[in-house]
Amino acid sequence: MIRRGIIKELKKWKESDFRKPLILRGARQVGKTTVVDEFAKEFDVFLKLNLELKKDRNLFEKENDVNELIEDIYFHCKTKVASGSCLLFIDEIQFSAQAVAFLRYFHEDAKHIHVIAAGSLLENLMEAKKISFPVGRVEYSILRPLSFLEYLDGVGEKYDMDIVSNFKADAIHERVLKHFKRFVLVGGMPAAVVQYAQKKDFQTVNKVYESLLESYKDDVEKYADSETTVKVIRHIITTCWSYTCEQISFENFGASKFKSREMSIAFTTIEKAMLLELTHPIYETRFPVTNDYRKKPKLICLDSGIVNFVAKIQEEVFLTDEIQDIWRGKIAEQIVGQELLSRNYSISEKRIFWRRNKLGSEAEIDFIFAFKGKLIPVEVKSGVIGKLKSLHLFMDESPHNWAIRVWSKPLSIDEVQTPNGKEFKLINVPFYYVCILTDLLEKIGV
Repeated sequence: MIRRGIIKELKKWKESDFRKPLILRGARQVGKTTVVDEFAKEFDVFLKLNLELKKDRNLFEKENDVNELIEDIYFHCKTKVASGSCLLFIDEIQFSAQAVAFLRYFHEDAKHIHVIAAGSLLENLMEAKKISFPVGRVEYSILRPLSFLEYLDGVGEKYDMDIVSNFKADAIHERVLKHFKRFVLVGGMPAAVVQYAQKKDFQTVNKVYESLLESYKDDVEKYADSETTVKVIRHIITTCWSYTCEQISFENFGASKFKSREMSIAFTTIEKAMLLELTHPIYETRFPVTNDYRKKPKLICLDSGIVNFVAKIQEEVFLTDEIQDIWRGKIAEQIVGQELLSRNYSISEKRIFWRRNKLGSEAEIDFIFAFKGKLIPVEVKSGVIGKLKSLHLFMDESPHNWAIRVWSKPLSIDEVQTPNGKEFKLINVPFYYVCILTDLLEKIGV
């Protein structure tokens, strides 16, 4: 069993006086059901329903009030009513509009029951079935692919996981970096990590990726509104991984003949399924920020393992010593983007990148990391300090003096001055600390 960081957040939810029924989001096969099964050990009673099954779905179709429903669920699950804590897990809730509506009454009339609901493709299914969650009476959390720390746990490297967690990895830097390169290759999908942990053979993991891709195609296309959209969706899911961390155009995307509007609709459907994220640039160096939706979006994919498989660069990843050198730096940017959100469970959190909005002066920062009211630039570069031109331009306009470069060397901090005389501190963060960047910045005192 891989220990997932979200369990800690779920424990906080359990103890909260303001708890509401929780909707657990995430792409298919990121481990939502497994996480809830593990979290259920914190309760005296665990009631589990899968609304893909008609016998489970029928429970919500009677004209019961919520207390009668709870009694029926206990009976249905062959479980005795107990005085201790109870977790009710409603999986694939999108298959029942009545079940969605009942979440309101769990919040209002049955707060003694802890309720978690989950389902893949929730937003697409809600739209297709014209179902909406009771506003203000539920809360949301999201599960993403495994972080590097979770990967280490999954492959049995718990000692090194603890070393990284406590920021002591400099002592074994090369060993941990080797782990990280394998993580880049395998990715963070639980099934792929489990397969690799058992076989220690990268080739056997390819069958996992093939299965995932086919399931994504089959699932998402069910909710397309036309035959053309089905074709566009299948095209995107087949090709999008090869365009990771690029700014893309919808028109003729992936060397297709599909028009911009067709692509836009299909991309929206796939983004709601959480297989990718389209992020638009910001121009500000301080809050508030506004994404410019008139500009081309940058495509960030769900998982590096699938990207490597589809783009056919697994051998390059395996053989290259420097992560930034792989595929013109795109894999390094993908894994950093992935890690930045791997331990963030807020459904609204998105990745952002910065561009300079000044005619004749182009500059771009890979990612912007929000921390304590600061917009901190994050560059995924291996170059010397003097070549970080975009970083210098950002810092000239920034109200603070902190910047981050992600690289393959140990942790260090440089005192830097821009050509215009602005002094700032450049934190050189090894790849293996990115998933715990917030903790690292706290430790440094940013």
